Order: sequence, then structure tokens, then C-alpha cells
Amino acid sequence: MTESIENSKNGSVPTATDGAKTKLIIAGIVIALLIIGIIIGLVILAQEGNAPIAAQIRDIFIILLALEMFIVGAAVIVLIIQLAILTNLLQNEVKPILTSTTDTVNTLKGTVQFLSENVTEPVIKINESMASIRKLVDLFKFKK
Repeated sequence: MTESIENSKNGSVPTATDGAKTKLIIAGIVIALLIIGIIIGLVILAQEGNAPIAAQIRDIFIILLALEMFIVGAAVIVLIIQLAILTNLLQNEVKPILTSTTDTVNTLKGTVQFLSENVTEPVIKINESMASIRKLVDLFKFKK
């Protein structure tokens, strides 16, 4: 709250990109720390005499990979179900709406054509006739 007041006093307006930049920096730091931790762990495990610990870590890693594959498989199944629902929606909901819209547009075209032929053209012809009669009257008008 006070930060936004200070920013408004300074004339700068906080933007959404500031938060995104902060999150990106934090994510970069976390990834860098993970990489450094992995490198340190590999150096420690590479020493002689750590074979039992390395085997336990390997087993835990294999279990975690299996769990990850289970989660990914479940996510793929959910995505396939969602795709089937979307396909059903497109076939049963959107197609009839598009057909109805096309029919409405065709009806509207016919209505506009009918109005153009039966209302607009006669009015234009009457206006032409009235204008020519006015010109004719103005032409034969005597000026004093």
C-alpha cells in the first residue's frame, strides 16, 4: 500500500511486468540453487565408500520417476477426456448454431432485397420525378 503511494508521488506507475520480473528472478535463483545442489551431491556420491548411499538415492529416484510417470499418465488421460468433450461440444452445439446463423443471414438477405425492390426504388423514382417537376416549374417561372 505504501509502495503504491510512494510510486504515485514519484510519478512512476507500478506495472504488471514488475511482478513478472520478480517472479522470473526468483525462479532463476531457485533453479540455480537446484543445479548447484545436484552438482555438489554428484561430487559427494562420486567418492569411494558411498556406494550404499548412492544405491538408496538411486532407488528413491527410480520410485520418484515412477510416481511422475503415473501422474503424467493420469494427466494425459484427463486431456484425452477433455478433447472428447470438446469434440462433442463442437459437433452438437456449435454446428447447429452456425447452421441457424447461416439461415438467419440468408433470410436477412432476402428481406433486404425485397425492401430494396419494393420500397427504396419507388421512393427514389418519385423523388426523381418531383425534382424534375420542380426544375421545370423553376425554368418557366417568370422573374419580376
